[in-house]
Amino acid sequence: MERSARLRLLLIEDDPSLGPLIEEVLSEVYDVQRHDDGRQGLIAALDGDYDVLVVDRRLPSLDGLSIVEALRRGRISAPILLLTALGSLGDRVDGLDAGADDYLVKPFEFDELLARLRALTRSFDTLGASFPVGDWSFSPDERVLASPYGGRVILTDRESDLLRVLAREPERTFSREHLLRVAFPAGEKPGTVDTYVHYLRRKSEPEIVLTVRGRGYRLGAL
Repeated sequence: MERSARLRLLLIEDDPSLGPLIEEVLSEVYDVQRHDDGRQGLIAALDGDYDVLVVDRRLPSLDGLSIVEALRRGRISAPILLLTALGSLGDRVDGLDAGADDYLVKPFEFDELLARLRALTRSFDTLGASFPVGDWSFSPDERVLASPYGGRVILTDRESDLLRVLAREPERTFSREHLLRVAFPAGEKPGTVDTYVHYLRRKSEPEIVLTVRGRGYRLGAL
């Protein structure tokens, strides 16, 4: 399915020469927002709907490890790539233990950075043949939602794509704008998300998608 926009990437990098260069290169593929301050970057990450994050380890006001830890505590599970000049085994282990998904040591080639980001976003979006949604079982490839009572519900492409996004991060609340961007074709209105949430509830059960007032939706059947 055609998506309404490119993946959104948050870059937190304070190097006055390298930061703008990374932003320029990544902007050829991603919709990039860059911050050069750790605390500002953390606020943006917590408030925004980003598909992937690139975070420098050494930052003013708040270091990269603290940012990653805070994001994971905040149940932000989008993939995170740490950039750093610290390349020892202990440094890499610290980064991964903090919650980062990958670790790239400076200096690096941009081809490798792009390849690692492709791998992170690809693996993060892969759910497998079947997975649980509460008491239900969802098979995205077949677009089938299996009832705990023995029935099977066939979903449309859009219903299946919407449920896939919600189910891959079951504790995350998604804004309508984010769901519209990643689960629907270009040109659809935000109200389309509400319509398809209604369809999913009608086909399964009302609690399968939870409305979070003022914020959006998250998976409800946990």
